[in-house]
Amino acid sequence: MQRLSPHPSGRHFLQIPGPTNVPDRVLRAIDQPTIDHRGPQFQALAKKVLAEIRTIFQTRGPVVIYPASGTGAWEAALVNTLSPGDAVLMYETGHFASLWRRMAERLGLQPVVLGGFAHGSWRRGADAAAIEARLAEDRERRIKAVAVVHNETSTGATSDIAAVRRAIDRAGHPALLLVDTISSLGSIDYRHDEWGVDVTVGGSQKGLMLPPGLSFNAVSDKALAASRIARLPKSFWSWEEMLSANANGFFPYTPATNLLYGLAEAIDMLLEEGLPNVFARHARHAEATRRAVRAWGLEILCENAAEYSNTLTAVVMPAHAQGGRHDADRFRKIVLENFNMSLGQGLGQLAGWVFRIGHLGDFNDLTLAGTLAGVEMGLALAGIPHRAGGVQAALDYLRDTAPAASLPSARRAA
Repeated sequence: MQRLSPHPSGRHFLQIPGPTNVPDRVLRAIDQPTIDHRGPQFQALAKKVLAEIRTIFQTRGPVVIYPASGTGAWEAALVNTLSPGDAVLMYETGHFASLWRRMAERLGLQPVVLGGFAHGSWRRGADAAAIEARLAEDRERRIKAVAVVHNETSTGATSDIAAVRRAIDRAGHPALLLVDTISSLGSIDYRHDEWGVDVTVGGSQKGLMLPPGLSFNAVSDKALAASRIARLPKSFWSWEEMLSANANGFFPYTPATNLLYGLAEAIDMLLEEGLPNVFARHARHAEATRRAVRAWGLEILCENAAEYSNTLTAVVMPAHAQGGRHDADRFRKIVLENFNMSLGQGLGQLAGWVFRIGHLGDFNDLTLAGTLAGVEMGLALAGIPHRAGGVQAALDYLRDTAPAASLPSARRAA
């Protein structure tokens, strides 16, 4: 009898840069009866989550949690701090930075854009010196905020947020600093308070190891002050209503109750491992991935090694003998059909000539080994020019940098 919906054996490898694999602990936490979101049991849950999520942002200030995607948190950051016609300096480092800019335009703001695909910045992080120079020109202080993506999910390039903060300060400019950490939060070191960020945007479906459906605004005192005079219309996104209700452990409207159970468990997992260890784990897996890519003879999209992302690696397809490049989407299709693994597609201007390997969230050495094996076999099946040995290069690095490798017993065994 013909099967109507083929279901390959084994677990699907979801190696896009988010949503990421949800660990069993989080799934079990979510799988509970829904409770009264006005009752004492929910109040205790909300107070725990609202307090502990601050540790992930490394802030002592409030973090607003929305039942929404990261796109909603983008909008919340803008409408709570700005007024119609305000200028916003937005550094375009990739597809998601460009989407945030388009949102600002639709809300009636006036984006002042630096970077962009045509200027090569889709292969680099934000240029703090360029931001400083543009702010220095703004003698009338028309620019009310600077918006930067910390880890551009479409390109695998990070931006130095501490350097951007220093650039704003050197220019003596009062602009707010708004930062998107959707694909870096809980995976790459990020310090809301120490780096002087005013609004940090986050999402649940990447380093926090949850399904999509929660988003976040971490908010500074300066941003709160700006929200009291901001005139962009807001209702669902209003910080004032959220923070007022949150003070008592509740929300002004129905929250994503079961996802908050999952969030509490995910925070526990991150803190049990320790944030420095989480960041080191992601850095190690990212370096192993890059060694594999280089061993294959392929090109990493990000041009500056100091800006390499530790949550994903974007790989450029090689040139085709007949001109143009080999088709990244055809390659991804072959990998999916043969190995039940999803890789990230090229987005926007990068469509068709880049694929992305996600290595973040609930992820370990063997997950990475399987992922890279699927990529290497897929390259061969798709006829993509490459050298064999990328998997071995990654395995050698993982072996030599394994935590046990530093132990006396491991040295004696060697």
